[in-house]
Amino acid sequence: MGKGNFEGKENASQRFMRATGRLRAIFGPANRSSLVHDMTEENRRLLAQREAETQQWETVTRPDGSTYVVPRNPEDKSLR
Repeated sequence: MGKGNFEGKENASQRFMRATGRLRAIFGPANRSSLVHDMTEENRRLLAQREAETQQWETVTRPDGSTYVVPRNPEDKSLR
């Protein structure tokens, strides 16, 4: 007997597509946009804003190794 497709049996690719179809139902479709593209002016402004927001915080490490974030200047409420 050969490796034919029998009724009621799925090959590996069909099982994979069925499994990922269930994941897409939960997490949504995959992003299919290109990763290589020029930044738009709107994206540049957004990136600058996000970088400014991250500058107001610092990470503190406890003796047990856990970390948490605290404001660098507690008096500055501009971005909070």
